[in-house]
Amino acid sequence: MMGRTHALTGWCAGLALAPAVGAGSVHQAVVFAATTAGFALLPDLDHPGASASRLLGWLTGALSWVLRRVSAGFYALTKGPRDEKVSGKHRHLSHTVLFAAGLGLLTSWGTTEGGPWAVVGVVVFGLMLAEGALGDWLLPVSGAAVAWWFFTAPPDRAGELESISGWLGIAVAAGCLTHCLGDALTEAGCPFLFPIPIAGETWYEIRPPRVLRFRTGKKVEKRLIFPVFALLGVLLVPGVWDHAVSTFERLFIPPSSQRATTP
Repeated sequence: MMGRTHALTGWCAGLALAPAVGAGSVHQAVVFAATTAGFALLPDLDHPGASASRLLGWLTGALSWVLRRVSAGFYALTKGPRDEKVSGKHRHLSHTVLFAAGLGLLTSWGTTEGGPWAVVGVVVFGLMLAEGALGDWLLPVSGAAVAWWFFTAPPDRAGELESISGWLGIAVAAGCLTHCLGDALTEAGCPFLFPIPIAGETWYEIRPPRVLRFRTGKKVEKRLIFPVFALLGVLLVPGVWDHAVSTFERLFIPPSSQRATTP
């Protein structure tokens, strides 16, 4: 799956999940979803050409190099006799539920211990990851969103940041998991259920039936999946769906029909 599709599906997953974790207001949902969108790109840090690996130049490049070596070593130690004879660098360690959960727990601990600056750092890093995949247009939009939050958030902004830190780890984990689910729909699949043995393999690539798979960057992803999630990403913003429904009813349903259906 392409980076921009990962970011967009992460955004949609974040908006859908936000109410369940207590991020009910618009600005909280936007912060949660933006973080999820960014970290939906992080698992591809195990590929040197990914946007996450090129984000901060030599720094993320070095992190990518370390992750690939750790992933290869981990695969060599844990692979079973029926697992594929591959290097284990890409789509292995960072593409698992264990990695998502571990990074989420680490984020929760770090933001709790680090305070507001750690919270801001995680959110900004997530925004930078998303911007690297979706384009520079996201920078002014993000700046406007931050300014909007600053002027509309409760007066106790320190308390608001503290509440954000409570669910930021969930946003990070959800983003990584969304990435894995997206890759599982491609031809290559994704071994995200490691270490559960399936069909005798420790690193079994989960994927749907062939008719439901798609090739990365081809017509199905560009002309169907991305446009659908782009529309969904707008409708899931708190209040947008209700406003769209009320507008539709006002424009296309005659007032007499509305009165007739009113109990």
